[in-house]
Amino acid sequence: MATTDAEQIKKAVNDRYGAIAKEHLVQKPFSIPLMDLSACCGPSMGTISSAIEIAVAKGYSAGELQIFPDTVTEVSLGCGNPTALAQIVAGDTVLDLGSGGGLDCFLAGERVGPTGHVIGLDMNENMLDLANSNAKKMGVTNVEFRRGEMEAMPVVDSSVDLIISNCVINLSPDKDVVFKEAFRVLRPGGRLCVSDIVVEGEIPEETRVSLAEWASCAAGALEKGEFIQKLEAAGFTNIQIASQEITKKGIELKESGWDKGVLLSAVITAVKPAV
Repeated sequence: MATTDAEQIKKAVNDRYGAIAKEHLVQKPFSIPLMDLSACCGPSMGTISSAIEIAVAKGYSAGELQIFPDTVTEVSLGCGNPTALAQIVAGDTVLDLGSGGGLDCFLAGERVGPTGHVIGLDMNENMLDLANSNAKKMGVTNVEFRRGEMEAMPVVDSSVDLIISNCVINLSPDKDVVFKEAFRVLRPGGRLCVSDIVVEGEIPEETRVSLAEWASCAAGALEKGEFIQKLEAAGFTNIQIASQEITKKGIELKESGWDKGVLLSAVITAVKPAV
């Protein structure tokens, strides 16, 4: 189905990720094919045989994942590992946009320690139920999960040291508002470190208007330069592309004969200026 309607886009995204979370909430065998999970939201990974391998291909270490239950690692749906480059320190308050099953929140929680705090924000009830179940299962006390949208974050002004996100900003139909909200909730000198899908060049129009492609991260991806421009317009400085790699979807587009652009998995960092 083709659309550019914001509410239809949000519903398609909500339905897709809610279904993934429900697989675990009802304790069914995990039935979503692993390569479908990698989809375009991640680098090209060749032959993958486990959820752990998918996560490792995205920049996590097998060692740091061993402590987590399957309900955390099998719902790692991002395109990278923002916690690896975010320079999280003890005592930080961290906000994760689109926290899903909670993997990045739990990793951040280990690093901020008992004096720090992590907030996971997600609009999907099933994902929040799964994340809270995971937190309880692991006895985590410095991580909380809140229901809300990136375009209207239920977070106090200037209260966050670091914002992370993993392949979620591309899902928003109004990224200008997302970046303004991110700027609002960060303290002066606060940092942003996100993994996201970006475009170098163009992608086909039929991809841009497809609800299915919105839900799988391709349609809403910003051109790389536009992503930077929107961050600048929101007030961010020191914007850098820390890493980038062609995605599985990007390779598929090239193989189909589309030579005007490519989809990349990138880690992007930025700073809210100090007063």
